[in-house]
Amino acid sequence: MAGVDSVNPSSLQSSDPSVASAPAKALVAPADRRFLAALILLGGTYVVLLLAMVAADLFYTTPGHLWRALGSPEIQYAIRLSLLSCTLTTLLSLWVAVPIGYLMARFEFPGRAILDALLDIPIVLPPLVIGLSLLILFQTAPLRALETVFPVTYAVPSVILAQFMVACAFAVRTLRTTFAQINPRQEQVAMTLGCNRAQAFWRVVLPAARPGILTAATLAWARALGEFGPILVFSGATRMKTEVLPTTVFLELSVGRLEAAVAVSLLMMASAVVALFLVRAWGGAGLGGGTPLRHP
Repeated sequence: MAGVDSVNPSSLQSSDPSVASAPAKALVAPADRRFLAALILLGGTYVVLLLAMVAADLFYTTPGHLWRALGSPEIQYAIRLSLLSCTLTTLLSLWVAVPIGYLMARFEFPGRAILDALLDIPIVLPPLVIGLSLLILFQTAPLRALETVFPVTYAVPSVILAQFMVACAFAVRTLRTTFAQINPRQEQVAMTLGCNRAQAFWRVVLPAARPGILTAATLAWARALGEFGPILVFSGATRMKTEVLPTTVFLELSVGRLEAAVAVSLLMMASAVVALFLVRAWGGAGLGGGTPLRHP
């Protein structure tokens, strides 16, 4: 069988670029169509359900109901507080996530695996548990003394803190992936040219990580906007005080104003769509969307 053994595997590949770049659908055999149809059917049920939920909200209310609900002073206050708290939460998340993500991506140190698991706790824990833990933490003597000077629990700072505890974990995970995708040789070259590590970080790594930082900021902002459980437990749901958009939906449902709850839900859906579009436009580092950062 010398003739078979001497076949060059590369000769089995077509030299015609148009064949190599042919669409996948042209390579699907008729016998595979039933399999692909089954996959589309199974996945399509979820997509159809999502579209049906959005359509149900859109057709449940009218533009008049929507504008009347958004004109309510309580809902306007919730919108303003949500914008303020989500923006502050995003800035705090980036302030913490950039150094943690860089350290986790670049260095090996004792306890690294434990820290990695600890950083994922806010992602996997039920949100109510995070709010309850914050509430118990602020019942300790040192933090009770702090609250006599600077009230946190059931006040606006508690809203920001509750959002931060969850949103920061997503920012850390995104930025760790971002820094891991940047070739460390760039830093090494900068340091051989006279930069110390801090200068290499600010002048080389941080500019290269800009798409991932924008992605992390957008993701943190969107996650903070949708946070409800920790805020309900740690901040309460007081009108015109600690009311953000998710608690507005809860309060409107509790008094039977379903049209107002749907209007706020549609506003949050629109914000989520814009945030997801920005994530994909800015690269979607670590999220499976957009174009990932590449080594040079």
